[in-house]
Amino acid sequence: MATTERTLAEPYRIKTVEPITMTTREEREKAIREAGYNTFLLPSKLCYIDLLTDSGTSAMSDNQWAHMMMGDEAYAGAKSFDLLKEAVEEVYGFPYVVPTHQGRGAEHLISQILIRPGTHVPGNMYFTTTRFHQEQAGATFHDVIIDEAHDPQFEHPFKGNVDLAKFQKLIDDVGAENIAYINVALTVNLAGGQPVSMENIRAVRKMCDDNGIIMWSDATRLAENAFFIQEREEGYADTSCAEIVKEQLSYFDGLTMSGKKDCLVNIGGFLAMRDEDILVKARELVVVYEGMPSYGGLAGRDLEAMAVGLREATDDAYLAHRVGQVRFLGELLREAGVPIVEPIGGHAVFLDAAEFLPHIPQDQYPAQALAAELFVESGVRSMERGNVSAGRDADGNNRNPALELVRLTIPRRVYTDRHMEIVARAVIDLCAKRDQITGLKFVYEPPSLRFFTSRFEPIA
Repeated sequence: MATTERTLAEPYRIKTVEPITMTTREEREKAIREAGYNTFLLPSKLCYIDLLTDSGTSAMSDNQWAHMMMGDEAYAGAKSFDLLKEAVEEVYGFPYVVPTHQGRGAEHLISQILIRPGTHVPGNMYFTTTRFHQEQAGATFHDVIIDEAHDPQFEHPFKGNVDLAKFQKLIDDVGAENIAYINVALTVNLAGGQPVSMENIRAVRKMCDDNGIIMWSDATRLAENAFFIQEREEGYADTSCAEIVKEQLSYFDGLTMSGKKDCLVNIGGFLAMRDEDILVKARELVVVYEGMPSYGGLAGRDLEAMAVGLREATDDAYLAHRVGQVRFLGELLREAGVPIVEPIGGHAVFLDAAEFLPHIPQDQYPAQALAAELFVESGVRSMERGNVSAGRDADGNNRNPALELVRLTIPRRVYTDRHMEIVARAVIDLCAKRDQITGLKFVYEPPSLRFFTSRFEPIA
């Protein structure tokens, strides 16, 4: 394995450790069979290096833990909510916030508020739970991301950009009055963690203003998006990530936030908005589905940790190390000839499973098979992001997305570069014997969000 130089050390010191244990291959073979070849169903204690997700798996700082002890657990009017509200307004620029138990709760609320049956929601590539809530509310989702995002090998600095021509065509075809809102993800997860440029955000804002369309954001990884703008977009090299975060959000009417990512907490999320009418409706619904508008299904200690974390996540030194560690793993794989999505994204390295396993047709779920085999080979848990995640269309057929990927997702402030080297070695070794991997077929398939609980078996 080639050695990729890393000169940037972790911008923190470790004061608490959690032991992990390597299992035997026999134990892992048994475990993956019992899990139905679905890495979501594996016990975490059997995962040597757990790269399933960066959602809720971050290590919290000493300051966050200190604030946890100061959580106000009053049922209504807790000071911990005031702390979160102040942080959201100061760092993100939104005057109103409604907490939810996680980002999924926020997706549900805004879909119920803004969507009426028969309307349309364009977005820069789908995300699984977001699209589910939009479709459940009666909308039709439209992918308006640039074409380059669907090509894993295409080098483009902002593959998450909205294709303005696609957006305009949708407006012309269905009418602006029938577009509930446009949802712009920062960054785009299923494209490989790809960012959106400030120039593109401004252009989408102008189109929304010209047509009276609400501009919303899935801002789950907004800090990582800001880092890429600082690194790649002209005019931002000397601008702090915190300033870029605030500017990019200034163009949006509101956002859904999964605090479990760029707020560096284990649970929590929120809606933030500028429109008081949306705030009133969100407060009405959050009482039904989540809890009081001042806690939204969270304890006061969770609100405190999230308020601290969203500030910490915009720190330049933290982001340089965060994105740098992901890039370190990606470069090790790329140097060894492993097919990955390029450019390397901000939260994960995505293996191109279609290229990795060209002998397995997409309807035999090569990404799912690769994720399962990687666990058996090494104890590294990853996640499928391809045909299984895309689900079925209205006629019951697999959607067969252009990207068939396995996501190696790096938790924030958890693993060292030595862990990344071990992951790279495991993937490289598996690549050398990839011809031995076979496809899978369903033995249990739920009607929605099937990737969470489906079960499979190998095709003989």
